[in-house]
Amino acid sequence: MENLTELWLLIKYTILGIFQGFTEPIPISSSGHLVILRELFNIDIKGLSFEILVNFGSLIAVLVIYRKDIIRLTTNFFRFIFSKDEAAKADFQFIIFLVIATIPTGIIGVLFEDYISSKLSTVAVVGITLLITGFALWIIRNLRGNKNDREITVKDAIIVGLAQSVALIPGISRSGATIVAAMLIGMKQETALRFSFLLYIPVSLGITVMSASDIINDKNFDALMIPYLLAFMASVIASYFALKWFINIMAKGNLKYFAFYCFIVGILVILFL
Repeated sequence: MENLTELWLLIKYTILGIFQGFTEPIPISSSGHLVILRELFNIDIKGLSFEILVNFGSLIAVLVIYRKDIIRLTTNFFRFIFSKDEAAKADFQFIIFLVIATIPTGIIGVLFEDYISSKLSTVAVVGITLLITGFALWIIRNLRGNKNDREITVKDAIIVGLAQSVALIPGISRSGATIVAAMLIGMKQETALRFSFLLYIPVSLGITVMSASDIINDKNFDALMIPYLLAFMASVIASYFALKWFINIMAKGNLKYFAFYCFIVGILVILFL
């Protein structure tokens, strides 16, 4: 019986990792789905170690998929600093805009993290915020902007950064919020997508570094190391394939299906959980 209990625990955490990984890149809120699954599986996860690990898994997938963009941007960033090569200026500015867009999330996260985790991480809130996410996606479903990477401004970066801050609330999709904001201010779909996921990198890295002490001091980590690691690996794999799929979806302009999904799940959560 004890072996079955342990096996079921491993299965539950693996499923959590898969769902987090799959829902992180697509605009349906990974944090919201974790809240729902915890309720369904009756899992009370203490501390932040689990969320840190599965989010780090998603980060690895993003780094792999956007590795060419990251290498080009980093190379041109330093090329412009040291040689003032005008051909590298656009990529230099792109990184500066990513940094600017990161600031609102950092400030709001530090100020309101405790309130969000204690008051807003409930199933009822997730049901409502999923409906909000669905509504936002529905608004932009047919938008086709014309602003490319070289035409992004400081104002654009701040707007997208503020949108990302709203996604600290479970049920508000981070990728959804940033892509919605980017497209509302006129970015092309591919530019909005690239800016959104490259913006995820400094935010996720910052959270991982700042929260490393939580893993070190987590009293439950040793006992749950294997379930956590399974969830981490599941998150890496699921995030990779989900992001690849989502890039294709964005190219075809089929965001309305994610809006439908958020409407359906949000209503079901409100009615039955």
